[in-house]
Amino acid sequence: MTPPTASGTRSPLGQPTEYRSDYAPELLYPIPRQLKRDELGITADALPFVGEDIWNAYEVSWLDHRGKPIVALASFRVPATSPHLIESKSFKLYLNSFNQTAFADPATVEARLVDDLSAAAGAAVSTKIELLSARPQPAIAYPSGILLDDLEIACNIYQPAPHLLSTLKGEKAEETVEETLYSHLLKSNCLVTGQPDWALVVIRYRGLPIDHAGLLRYIVSFRNHNEFHEQCVERIYCDIQRRCAPQALSVYARYTRRGGLDINPFRSSGEFAAADNVREVRQ
Repeated sequence: MTPPTASGTRSPLGQPTEYRSDYAPELLYPIPRQLKRDELGITADALPFVGEDIWNAYEVSWLDHRGKPIVALASFRVPATSPHLIESKSFKLYLNSFNQTAFADPATVEARLVDDLSAAAGAAVSTKIELLSARPQPAIAYPSGILLDDLEIACNIYQPAPHLLSTLKGEKAEETVEETLYSHLLKSNCLVTGQPDWALVVIRYRGLPIDHAGLLRYIVSFRNHNEFHEQCVERIYCDIQRRCAPQALSVYARYTRRGGLDINPFRSSGEFAAADNVREVRQ
């Protein structure tokens, strides 16, 4: 069932789509974050993390005062403390509503985006527009850390399984380490449509050493799980925190784009720096 917003309206997900050719901020569909945070035992006034959702838009266009199209890239940062996330299909429809609308200049477009997205999220959303005429050069890079994907493991669980997570046992079990671990094997499905979502996930922590094989099995266990990107990252963060009790932790996922948008949630206990907006190779 499509989750309702606070106003009781229904999501455009799974519905026939009519693309608007005029500017239509009412297309944005906010979803209360607390609906899923309740499942994880997270209370609104005591979040166990800080962070943000970094969005990149590759299909941004509007008309200048002469009716000539302008094309651009855009990035958006939605704070994890905002009461709402923004459903991605509605975001796409909203951005497309700019296509046949005339604006005085890019600064006007950027200001309109900030106002509309902040109103939908319930908190200040930062926005950056880069005109393609300025030849922007986005960076593509791999994380600096340990790739887990070459571990020889057997997998047979494809729904989130926190019990797979543990710290090491034995003589090195009491040594505090700091590691960055990453995997390209994270896959989940859209909560409503069931369409596959693919991502790179980067886990940085300081604490007792986490068992790498168990962590990779846990990442793979999301393969048939239905949940939005932001919710998956918060689930991973909470499961690692509860099962492995690191002194410091961050979880960052870079999801491949759909409909000209990618979503990249970052959650941290606060000790690690906010994520750079550097593309994963599949983005």
